[in-house]
Amino acid sequence: MPDTPRLSRRELLRAASLVPVAGALAACATPAAKPAATGSAAPVATSAANPFGVGGKPLEVWIFDGGFGNAYATDIHQPLFKGKYPKVEIKHNFTKEITKVLQPRFANGSPPDVIDNSGANAMDFGALVQDGQMQDLTPLLDAPSWDDPATKVRDLLDPSVIEIGTYDGKFNVLGYVNYIFGIWYSQKVFRDNGWVVPKTWDEFIKLSEDIKKSGKMAPFTYAGKFPQYLYESLLTMAAKIGGNEVLVNIDNLEDGAWTTDAMKQSAERWAEVGAKFVMEGTSGLDHVQTQTAQNKYKVAMLPSGSWLENEQKDTTPADFEYGVFPIPDVTGSDKLPYGMVHAQPGETFFVPSKAANVPGGIEYLRAMLSKKAAGDFSELVRTVSVVKGAGDGRPLSPGAKSATEAVAAAGANVVYWRWERWYAQLKDEGIAATGELMTGRLAPDKYLERMQKKADDLKKDTAIKKYKR
Repeated sequence: MPDTPRLSRRELLRAASLVPVAGALAACATPAAKPAATGSAAPVATSAANPFGVGGKPLEVWIFDGGFGNAYATDIHQPLFKGKYPKVEIKHNFTKEITKVLQPRFANGSPPDVIDNSGANAMDFGALVQDGQMQDLTPLLDAPSWDDPATKVRDLLDPSVIEIGTYDGKFNVLGYVNYIFGIWYSQKVFRDNGWVVPKTWDEFIKLSEDIKKSGKMAPFTYAGKFPQYLYESLLTMAAKIGGNEVLVNIDNLEDGAWTTDAMKQSAERWAEVGAKFVMEGTSGLDHVQTQTAQNKYKVAMLPSGSWLENEQKDTTPADFEYGVFPIPDVTGSDKLPYGMVHAQPGETFFVPSKAANVPGGIEYLRAMLSKKAAGDFSELVRTVSVVKGAGDGRPLSPGAKSATEAVAAAGANVVYWRWERWYAQLKDEGIAATGELMTGRLAPDKYLERMQKKADDLKKDTAIKKYKR
């Protein structure tokens, strides 16, 4: 997931202010609410089979071309949609530069109909919501599912999809993939070398020392150019030490949330990894370069999410056998048990409120949430969908199997955070500061003070809308 410069929230709001805000989704008769008609065309009658009144308007779709590519849209989702609506012309587009390419479309009032707003270069969700640029998708949740009219769409989804996609009481963002995070490794390499997955931090350090002494490869790396991959592990460790409230307080911009003892312990441990065990040259490499180094057996472990296996499919040896393990026990008295993981819905789709074909956009999402579409997607891109039962009976790749087992073992001990999507400026600060922490240019206490100051500045800024968990 490559990173590029992002427009600030104020820049986004200034651009968006050039156009009027679109109307909200209007209520409709049963079986489900439908969006207000757009343009001068007469609205299309709704039914259980066509709950939003899709007519013959073209449908413009933009896909983030990241770890999952974009073939899943052309090969799975769009043929399914076209099978039901053959008269609708689908204009398929893809890019790695979501903000750069699509931000001007919002500024001139002509956004596309469906956007996969994902990757490090995603548009600022908080600013989009604040300016009324996102369609309320609550009627999608209450619509009959594509497969079974007796089942509502909401009943197919993990509850976290709805919770994390809701802003100010409105469901605006559909996370399509269950991103499962952890430390990734080659199961084959570990078996061949007799290396055992560490369950305590002392074991992790000892393993890193043994790998380093072996001379076979470096113990650890991360995407040096995009340090958000590393602060993911840092925040997850802090939550393991201090409990989920560590993350809730950070999300809520609470005073001192970044400078707690749990955050300090985590930052100190990861700074030690940066000083002793990181592959030479890491700070100048991006995510693909570090991941490819792992595929070439130059490094043993790296932090990432469950898109990794598919993203690296072209360079991964056939017998590599991806695996993932959770953050080990740290203090001996961690508030969360061994096996806790960070997992949350990702690959985030939305329908712009000023889209030319809002009904078609929402219906496209409904098609995506069919069990066939979600199951075919999961199998194609080696990952886990948020649609319940979509992967049942389907073969899982080693990495997908390992990630699925990890989140199942975690049970209720799954954590997540939302500040990245709410406050783009704080994410930018986290990326920059974590890079300096890991290269030794910023001491752990100064790192946390810097993050706290940025959070405090945001909290005081009355121009920025605040959100709360």
